[in-house]
Amino acid sequence: MRAACKLAARLLDFAGTLVKPSVTTNEIDRAVHHMIVEAGAYPSPLGYGGFPKSICTSVNECVCHGLPDSTQLQLQNGDIINIDVNVFLNGYHGGTSRTFVCGEADESIKHFLKGS
Repeated sequence: MRAACKLAARLLDFAGTLVKPSVTTNEIDRAVHHMIVEAGAYPSPLGYGGFPKSICTSVNECVCHGLPDSTQLQLQNGDIINIDVNVFLNGYHGGTSRTFVCGEADESIKHFLKGS
């Protein structure tokens, strides 16, 4: 379980480096999916109950378990995005999530994130 959780944390850190204006959530999903497979793991959400992606990305007012998308969602400066990474490795699931700010955030967003 420790290895699965460490991998999920490492992947989440990587996903956070991809959060930039004009990047799509689908691009983040593809990059993280590739790293999960390269690590010898499987993305836990993929296929679960028909879920079509390897991670969950929830942007702005989307509360949780948002679907990565390429057509509707290009990240904008000031957006907040929660990325949820869950992997299955060596018989164990490991998962973690974090909220990131895309670019620069105004004071109201910084205040909001301090409270969460």
